Amino acid sequence: MGSSNEFYSGDFNLEAKWVIDPKLLFVGPKIGEGAHAKVYEGKYRDQNVAIKIVHRGESPEEIAKKEARYAREIAMLSRVQHKNLVKFIGACKEPVMVIVTELLLGGTLRKYLLNFRPRQLEMHVAVGYALDVARAMECLHSHGIIHRDLKPENLILTADHKTVKLADFGLAREESLTEMMTAETGTYRWMAPELYSTVTLRQGEKKHYNHKVDVYSFAIVLWELIHNKLPFEGMSNLQAAYAAAFKNVRPSSENLPHELAMIVTSCWNEEPDARPNFREIIQMLLHYLLAIAPAEPVAPAQTFSSKNMVLPPESPGTSSLMGVRDDSGETPGAAMEDKPRGLCFCFNQCY
Repeated sequence: MGSSNEFYSGDFNLEAKWVIDPKLLFVGPKIGEGAHAKVYEGKYRDQNVAIKIVHRGESPEEIAKKEARYAREIAMLSRVQHKNLVKFIGACKEPVMVIVTELLLGGTLRKYLLNFRPRQLEMHVAVGYALDVARAMECLHSHGIIHRDLKPENLILTADHKTVKLADFGLAREESLTEMMTAETGTYRWMAPELYSTVTLRQGEKKHYNHKVDVYSFAIVLWELIHNKLPFEGMSNLQAAYAAAFKNVRPSSENLPHELAMIVTSCWNEEPDARPNFREIIQMLLHYLLAIAPAEPVAPAQTFSSKNMVLPPESPGTSSLMGVRDDSGETPGAAMEDKPRGLCFCFNQCY
């Protein structure tokens, strides 16, 4: 891989082992869509994969911005490997900008929780999922990377629903102690207060902030895992943003066990420096889990509908890497083997 400067300047430099041959990439059904990309199930060298095709844009300014974002996402994905991070397989820039990752068939955590409502997860399952997320974030932060869009829509379950993996690095970037970074980055409902501009919700303003923005987002995700409710329920995204940033409003922690309430409230502290780091969070969650859980957290059995539901995204990025099954219970890849389509075919059909 080239240097990070080469990536951020828009140059496309990637180690040979990560370069995808588009002739060997076959595109199947669309399984996700967002403002910046579409995601398909597909095959690469006989491996079932998720294929993210990034919109290139139209104007020269938009194209440059999209290519820089694409290069940054590849830089992050190829730089870190962890069992709780979606596995990066490779990328290619022509004929379209493509990112290929492992295919996870469990769907997004957002969809899983929606299908489970109004019931709540068993506490040891919720905390086990939170541990997966915390371990993924600890790995990123140890490499100097801020995710900036941690939320259930970007957390994907394995087919057995036992493991959660973090996906969508479209907003991730290297942390800088001196460089100003873009404010209003992420999804309002899960976004740390310090990310908001001093002028309410004005995008594009630059601010100083650090990796503790991810800790705040984690607190909201943890609360959501425990309660299986939308945080700031009854508020619009903008109302939730304003309440959190300017009125220091948080979801209620009254019904949480004392130990979890301490973790959640410390993570969403208004003062970033007062929030724990993910290494500390992991230890606190492990301590709590050992006190309440069986030896191995097991996800509750759940039957998913046979039709894939594409949920509208609430932020830049995509509800990517969602697996689907047809009425027979087989993945669409089985049908795809009969009529594989090359990447160029998909490009001509979709764009």
